Amino acid sequence: MNVTLRKIGNSEGVILPKEVLERFNLKSGDRLLVIEDGNDLRLRRASDDPEEFERKMKIARERMKKYEKTYRALAK
Repeated sequence: MNVTLRKIGNSEGVILPKEVLERFNLKSGDRLLVIEDGNDLRLRRASDDPEEFERKMKIARERMKKYEKTYRALAK
């Protein structure tokens, strides 16, 4: 399926066909992630799951603690 990049205000955007929106139960205001996959782009529904956010924050805190000296040196 081909879509065209279009000017939308001061940005550029892609208009998704109605059939795609219905198939994936998407509506105006839904958030999507753009994922770079080599030379390809993929769209994925953004997760608003608070548990997923907390899991990612836990991993980030662990890494920040583990590499604290390195991060401080890089911040100089």
